Amino acid sequence: MAGYIGSKGDYTKRLRRVEGQIRGLQRMVESDTYCIDILTQVSATTKALQAVALGLLDEHMNHCIAEAASAGGPVADAKLREASAAIARLLRS
Repeated sequence: MAGYIGSKGDYTKRLRRVEGQIRGLQRMVESDTYCIDILTQVSATTKALQAVALGLLDEHMNHCIAEAASAGGPVADAKLREASAAIARLLRS
């Protein structure tokens, strides 16, 4: 199923930065960097990914959910269940 991402370029840039952070973490591990410094960078990377996830969720709710809600019926119910499950997955991660 195709999605709607209004700020694709922004998300691509953010994910490239996260990719760079991951590479930096790999280098830190390989060079025996102090554990606390690595954990600090893991935290920063996690927050960056969470920001991407929250942005995508916001776009999904403002576009896909709003559109389905205006249509109503089983499509709206399915989209709401899908969003609820996605939020639950984000909270567990």
